[in-house]
Amino acid sequence: MTAPSLRVRRAGGPARPVIRVGRLSLRVHVRTLVAGSALLLVALAVSVVNLSTGDFPVPVPDVLRSLIGQGDPGTDFIVHELRLPRVLITLFVGAALAASGAIFQGLTRNPLGSPDFVGLTVGAATGALVVILLLGGGGIQIAAGAIIGCLATSIAIYLLAFRRGVQPFRLVLMGIGVSALLDAVNSYLIYRSRLDEALAAQVWLIGSVNGRGWTEVALVGVTLAVLVPVLVYHGRHLDMLALGDETAVLHGVPVERSRAVLALAGVGLAAGATAAAGPIAFVALAAPPLAARLTRSPRAGILPAALMGAALLSAGDWAAQHALPHNDIPVGVVTSALGGVYLTWLLFHQRRGGGFGVSR
Repeated sequence: MTAPSLRVRRAGGPARPVIRVGRLSLRVHVRTLVAGSALLLVALAVSVVNLSTGDFPVPVPDVLRSLIGQGDPGTDFIVHELRLPRVLITLFVGAALAASGAIFQGLTRNPLGSPDFVGLTVGAATGALVVILLLGGGGIQIAAGAIIGCLATSIAIYLLAFRRGVQPFRLVLMGIGVSALLDAVNSYLIYRSRLDEALAAQVWLIGSVNGRGWTEVALVGVTLAVLVPVLVYHGRHLDMLALGDETAVLHGVPVERSRAVLALAGVGLAAGATAAAGPIAFVALAAPPLAARLTRSPRAGILPAALMGAALLSAGDWAAQHALPHNDIPVGVVTSALGGVYLTWLLFHQRRGGGFGVSR
């Protein structure tokens, strides 16, 4: 086996180190690496704060000792059983939603091309509501319904948008149309249900990590473990696909296969995240552009976007726990409020810049 080598390549811009191992090479973007490391540290720091605060405050040193297996039984119970599942689900769901948003924004070449706007999370909500309101299911059955609803919605959008291939602008428009239709279905399901069922469904629709356990952690954790390596490998084609099919083909990119793999992985991430915590809004929309600004790249890489999503949702969960005294509100309320501000800024900024640049 050839020993790894490190070279510096300059191609009309700043030098970027390239790590070579045999026939494989990895170009290192230093600013992206630094920004990603900073986001990871922020996400972990906020998570430790979330583990230490609550009805029973635990000092940070005691939290750290408990995490490495040296805490006392009382602290271990609070940290491992009461708070750690919520913290992990927050990190995993934020990362999954943001990575899915980065994929679809890249494939559609549109900053609004996130699972929120193209109908995936709404479809997942429809599947979950069918289980809650019509089948009387709960727990893992709701998660299964959300996954099936998300997958079915993605297939429907693809088939409706397909016309001698799938064009990005058609995908976005069909997604918005299907999302509006499913919103009407969801409203009807809630309207015809009993009051207690309607309240339970509405709480789920807000999106929350309250009361989530190890089952949900395992669900979204396995989803990330399976799909993120696939995305990292195929994500290198995302920038070429964003330049157009002709350009991508000229650079040797298998366009249809790469687009299909990336889209399926993005749907899987959105389905797993929504099944675990409900349709938490705007994380998938806002995290990738924010990560791109931090790394000073035209588009965010999948890993920086995922780390930004984990940091954003962790901070949002902290705000949800402390926004109102003695009242733990769903994190979806916080992300919706912040997302509304972000979307207003995005629309104003794009209007000044001449539109969203939706590629046909």
